[in-house]
Amino acid sequence: MILLDTSVLSLAFRHRRVGEPEPRVATTLRRLVAEDAPLIVPGIVLQELLSGVRTAREFDRLKATLEGFPLVMAERDDHVAAARIANVCARMGVSTSTVDCLIAALAISRKAALFTWDTDFIRMAPHCGLTLLMVPGSHGV
Repeated sequence: MILLDTSVLSLAFRHRRVGEPEPRVATTLRRLVAEDAPLIVPGIVLQELLSGVRTAREFDRLKATLEGFPLVMAERDDHVAAARIANVCARMGVSTSTVDCLIAALAISRKAALFTWDTDFIRMAPHCGLTLLMVPGSHGV
């Protein structure tokens, strides 16, 4: 199972100028969809993506596109696990955000790899057992 992060979906669904190449992350996501890979989206990621949309038309288009992905919603245990991740990372000198810790907790509890472009997760992973799926060379990784 592969849990999709906001960073990947933002890159994949953002408007590009004519002639601008598709980012490797978007190409990889397109390949995963074509292969019918088991992809899931956290509810908080859906909220983040839709919160950044400027017009009602874009909102409706993005909402419709994302309806094709199964949603995973956080439960009490996920929030507790996210707090533990935040605390462990803080003790190790790794700064995190509340949302990133929740996304990590959801991936870990669902035994999913997190497909992300966000390097913050690279710093978190060794301290919480998070498995990452990243596109090599897309940001120095």
